Amino acid sequence: MKKLLIAATMLAAATGQSFAADVSGKLVLYTSQPNKDAQATVDAFSAANPGVEVEWVRDGTTKIMAKLRAEFEAGAPKPDLLLIADMVTMEGLKAEGRLMAHEGADVSAYDPAIMDDDKTYFSTKLITTGIVYNTNAPIKPTSYKDLLEADAKGKIAMPSPLTSGAATIHMAALTSNPDLGWAYYEGLADQGANPKGGNGGTYKAVAGGEKLYGFVVDFLPIRNKLEGAPVEFVFPEEGVSAVTEPVAILSTAQNPDAAKAFVDFLISEEGQKLASSQGYLPAHPAVAGPEGFPARQDIKLMDFDPAAALESDAANKMKFTEIFGG
Repeated sequence: MKKLLIAATMLAAATGQSFAADVSGKLVLYTSQPNKDAQATVDAFSAANPGVEVEWVRDGTTKIMAKLRAEFEAGAPKPDLLLIADMVTMEGLKAEGRLMAHEGADVSAYDPAIMDDDKTYFSTKLITTGIVYNTNAPIKPTSYKDLLEADAKGKIAMPSPLTSGAATIHMAALTSNPDLGWAYYEGLADQGANPKGGNGGTYKAVAGGEKLYGFVVDFLPIRNKLEGAPVEFVFPEEGVSAVTEPVAILSTAQNPDAAKAFVDFLISEEGQKLASSQGYLPAHPAVAGPEGFPARQDIKLMDFDPAAALESDAANKMKFTEIFGG
């Protein structure tokens, strides 16, 4: 019996996954995933771990964090796990000592640039932000700078980094790019762009023809184009920013064993295939992307340092507000 237990422990360490029999009880997840995707993710995890009862709460990253901050203030954080949009938010929580390391997680197959060296958060997808345009638009953009042309004036929609985590990452990536910088955002303001809300509103404005161009997360136009929507998504020549929908275990987790099993599931090939089936580009390089996406090696990611983005976040948002108004 002792040998069997040792063998099981070694196998679990080798695969980076927990056995269903090892975990049980209640697991609380706060996530910014769309409802349908969150339910599918929870269902798949529960099928592999039937002893765990998952309770999940879904909202945008900004609202999820506001809820969590209020719980921190009250001294009663409820979630075991966070599965939210961006690494910058996770860096902030890590700096505050709010995250628990999962030393046993197997990230050997992943690009180290998208994983935390200390294993306190783990990227699960590559949700890039590029350009969406309506197929009736006069310009077929290939570069961000194309949206500064006269034909695009008054026709640009974009989410606000004051609301959207993906838009925050996009702002940090573009403004730190020497060929774009804050001058690019000033140019967008001169074009009449009025950032507001999240990616869903931007996509709807472009798909519906209210606007002809926008910055949006890839899966919205790519999925909907397959269903006949009059949109195209462009991976601009300068590259795309990416949120990686990281998952992390809170240091205050009530069920850390089940939380670790959830992390292991998400970063396993099985979990990554689920992400692909949901229409997202997997973070795992060996797992093929969904229909409509180019090959991973053909997607250029812009340089991004989450720790530096965290440090400059307040200043970036202040500068953004100065350019576009509150």
